[in-house]
Amino acid sequence: MNPPATTLLIDSGNSRLKIGLRHADGGREDQPLAFDNLDFEALGLWLDTLPQRPAQAVGVNVAGAERGQAIADTLSSRGCAVHWQQSRREALGLHNHYDRPEQLGADRWAALLGVLARLPAQRPPVLLACFGTATTIDTIAPDNAFPGGLILPGPAMMRNALNRGTANLPFAEGAIADFPTNTVQAIASGIGAAQAGALVRQWLVAERRYGVAPEIYVAGGGWPEVREETERLLADAGAVAMPQVLAGPVLDGLAALVAHGAVQS
Repeated sequence: MNPPATTLLIDSGNSRLKIGLRHADGGREDQPLAFDNLDFEALGLWLDTLPQRPAQAVGVNVAGAERGQAIADTLSSRGCAVHWQQSRREALGLHNHYDRPEQLGADRWAALLGVLARLPAQRPPVLLACFGTATTIDTIAPDNAFPGGLILPGPAMMRNALNRGTANLPFAEGAIADFPTNTVQAIASGIGAAQAGALVRQWLVAERRYGVAPEIYVAGGGWPEVREETERLLADAGAVAMPQVLAGPVLDGLAALVAHGAVQS
C-alpha cells in the first residue's frame, strides 16, 4: 500500500504509549508519550495540535484488545484509520522461527525489524535486549533468521514482586554489590544479576552457535539501572564492544514497514 503524506506510528506497550510520525520523504518525528490512566483524550488533543493530521496509523499493541480499540476509536474520530500489525513468518528479510509466528509479541517482532533495517547485509549475529515492563532478549542470525529469545520480568516488575509477594522485603532501589550486606543492596544486586546474567547468557550461546560474538543493542527504561552490571559481566566474558542504545526500535520497525510498502491492512 502506498503511504500517505504522513503516517502515525504507534507502539502501545504495557506501561507507555510511544508515538512517531513518518513523512512521505522518510523524515521522522518521534514522541515517547506516556498517557496516564489510558488518557486517550490527551492523545486526541495532541493529534489536534498537528499542522497536518495523518490519514493512516500503523502500530503494534501488546496491552490488550480494550486498549487497542480505545486508540482506534480516538484516531477514527479524527479521520485516521489504524492498521495493527502482527508478527509474520517473514517480513523485510526477517525469518521468524517461532513455532507459531503469530505468538511472537508484535512489539518484539517490530523491534527486530527496526534493528535489521539499520544493519548492513554482511554482519555478525545481533542481540536485542529491551528492558521494559518485561525484559526481552532476542537474537538475529547473520542470515536474518530469528531463532528465538527470552522473556523475563523487567527490573521494576522484579522489585514490585518481591515487595508485594513477601512480608518483610521492602521496595528497594540501591547500589549493586558483589557481596551485599543489607537487604536493599541484596535486592538491587539480585535484580541486576538476573537482568545482566540473562543478557550475557544469550550473548554466549549466540557466540557458540554462530562462531562469532554478536553485536548488542539495548532499549527501554530499565536499561540505565542494569547497564553498569551488564557491561561488567560482558567484559568479564570477553566482550570487546559494549551495547549500543536505541531510542525506539519498535517505531523504527514500523517505519521500515511503511517505507517498503509492507504494511498489513
